[in-house]
Amino acid sequence: MRDAFVRSLFELAGEDPTVFFLTADLGVFIFDDFKTAYPGRYINLGIAEANMIGVSAGLAASGKMPYAYSIAPFITSRCLDQIRVDICYHRSNVKLVGVGAGFVYGSLGATHHAIEDIAVMRALPGMTVIAPADPLEAEKATRAIHDLDGPAYLRLGRNNDPVVYGSEPGFKIGKANIVRSGKDAAIIATGTAVYSALQAADMLDRDGIDVRVIDMHTVKPVDMEAILQAEEEAGALITVEEHNILGGLGSAVAEVLSEHTGVKKPFRRLGLKDTFCTSVGTPEYIREQYGLDPKNIARTIQDILADGSR
Repeated sequence: MRDAFVRSLFELAGEDPTVFFLTADLGVFIFDDFKTAYPGRYINLGIAEANMIGVSAGLAASGKMPYAYSIAPFITSRCLDQIRVDICYHRSNVKLVGVGAGFVYGSLGATHHAIEDIAVMRALPGMTVIAPADPLEAEKATRAIHDLDGPAYLRLGRNNDPVVYGSEPGFKIGKANIVRSGKDAAIIATGTAVYSALQAADMLDRDGIDVRVIDMHTVKPVDMEAILQAEEEAGALITVEEHNILGGLGSAVAEVLSEHTGVKKPFRRLGLKDTFCTSVGTPEYIREQYGLDPKNIARTIQDILADGSR
């Protein structure tokens, strides 16, 4: 996803002279082409995320469109006050880009695991939150937030992310993609968890269980229509996210259900349960440790359908 973002941003900068790129001393070499082609629009602020947000807000106030880039927990948590006051309060046209969603930086420990960022960004007034599922969708999302008037948070994987879409997907902010149809159960997933959801659906298909998979790439504003339709048509719902279940996608879906229909069908949220990720290793290893691997997702659906409990 990172390289897909870099390509799209380079193209956007060629089309729109207001596009600026700011980094907190991250990914320096991969942005060499951008730096060479648009030297006045590349700014490395060093390891000073709060300052980067202030500079981004100043650029936006001057009619520019800055993309501010760092590791996901750093771009969201280290400079939360600046994002809240300098960007969101003024509805500044700043695009925040966090690389390393969920457990992507799994080997670097809890400081680099992005497990609260969606919740934090969702809570900020006016902030749009997008988590693409694969590189093709990341390209679409990079362009979509360019056309959005106001602040946005783009949550990316890194590189070597699994491919979800074999061809360019449709992409509209606030409109989920149905990547697999099904009526027995529905998995609503976001970002890097979509691929695991699809793998789980394939496993269940071999057992005769028909599972819908929804790519909820926009967590805010969430697609209420897709959620309510899934609740009406499927026998059970689960959400899957590489994130704390508090405040993330699962919370967003639960809010929609409780306010519009009540939770009439069995419903589960899969994610970290109010805990730090204390495991260190590959993303695949950590997913297994916290029940977010395809086998556990499939088992959860089997258990729900078997007993019909909530």
